[in-house]
Amino acid sequence: MTLRWEAFLDRVQERGEYDTTGEAERVSRVVLALLGAHLVGQVRADLAARLPETLALVLLNPVAAAEPLTPERFVRATAAWIDGATETTAQWDIGAVLSTAADAAGDDLMDRILFQLPPGYDLLFGRPRAGHHP
Repeated sequence: MTLRWEAFLDRVQERGEYDTTGEAERVSRVVLALLGAHLVGQVRADLAARLPETLALVLLNPVAAAEPLTPERFVRATAAWIDGATETTAQWDIGAVLSTAADAAGDDLMDRILFQLPPGYDLLFGRPRAGHHP
């Protein structure tokens, strides 16, 4: 199921408790650009197909990643890309965006996404796996 632009941003805004949809859009673009650098092939294409077109293009044209980032480094990178962010606020932003993306993806695609990512990303998506404790 593809989420419409407004529906996606409304969910991110609600989950992130942002004052405006502009803030929700800004963090969505940063988080999805960084995520896109870590996903490859059909998994990235399948997730993009379930996102609003503008955000799908962000995911499909990511910033270049020299190496897969651990969840901790992903949080630090996000904080560096969002003006005025700290690691704590970046974690909040990531949770708002990635939990919304996970809802759009569904369980089967989420399994494939998490398979491509370093351990610990399940927590960033708000989908803790058995054996992982926050």
